[in-house]
Amino acid sequence: GIGLVFQQYNLISSLDVAANLAFQARLARRHDPQWLAYLAERLGLMALLDRYPEQLSGGQQQRVAIGRALASRPALLLADEPTGSLDEASSDEVLALLLQLVGEAGSSVLMVTHSPRLAACLQHRCVLHQGRVQGS
Repeated sequence: GIGLVFQQYNLISSLDVAANLAFQARLARRHDPQWLAYLAERLGLMALLDRYPEQLSGGQQQRVAIGRALASRPALLLADEPTGSLDEASSDEVLALLLQLVGEAGSSVLMVTHSPRLAACLQHRCVLHQGRVQGS
């Protein structure tokens, strides 16, 4: 019931994009080929399905990581700096797509970010400042 998007992608280097996308859903016994094809299309990965992680840009790897995390339609998606290694324009694009897909999957997202700009895109925010949580 939980999907994970890591800051450093953590894709499986011996698996191509298609297999990386399906990995978590297969483990959860929630593999849905139509949903995976939809995710691949929305994430702009259709032409990359036979490539391996080392053949992808950082933004492409992050999109695979997002797709893998959403493939099982988890109730909760945990995202650790999901756009931390991307430039600002790519970061905005990936976050917007992530939030759209989370809604389509029927999931909720809990995201950690150091970016006030990205945090402002979320419905609720908690700020950790000097060891204390401040909600908004």
